[in-house]
Amino acid sequence: MTDYFLDIEYNSIVYDEKEVNLKEFECCTFNNCDFSQCIFVAVTFIDCTFNDCIFSGAKINYVAFRTVFFNRCKIEDVNFAMCDKLIFEIHFKECVLDFSKFYTLKIKGTTFIDCSIIAVDFMSTDLTEVIFDNCDLYRSEFAKAIANKANFKTSYNYTIDPSKTKIKKAVFSLNELKGLLYKHDVIVK
Repeated sequence: MTDYFLDIEYNSIVYDEKEVNLKEFECCTFNNCDFSQCIFVAVTFIDCTFNDCIFSGAKINYVAFRTVFFNRCKIEDVNFAMCDKLIFEIHFKECVLDFSKFYTLKIKGTTFIDCSIIAVDFMSTDLTEVIFDNCDLYRSEFAKAIANKANFKTSYNYTIDPSKTKIKKAVFSLNELKGLLYKHDVIVK
């Protein structure tokens, strides 16, 4: 039986391995909470907000994120690829997502604002209309991704091979054009 929690604010809680399992949270806010030891099983977050939380290293294989906002969170080395894909919607602001994985997910319309997204796996991910606003995408992998209408204009350090990634009508800045031409060994000044 799943426990249901509505419109509750949680502050400065360090969760153990199974403490949030088999629970559904709706319209809840988590402030300064640590989920890094969690191995999530059958957990649902609907219209929830996480502020200054730590997820680094958490196992989120069986989590449903339905309109969830992460603000100033550390989410390093987290594999989102096995999350529940039904109504999957997430947004990130001022987060550290380094070494995380979004492999094969459909994250259309997701926003990444002022995030560190270093060495993140976006391979085969549907990034249609995703906004990368002022994000560091150093060594992130986009092979076989669909980034049509994605906005990279204010982001930097990306390396995207247009022959391996669909980028129709995607927006890039002239300053970062080198990230699209790297494989051709040309110099852009």
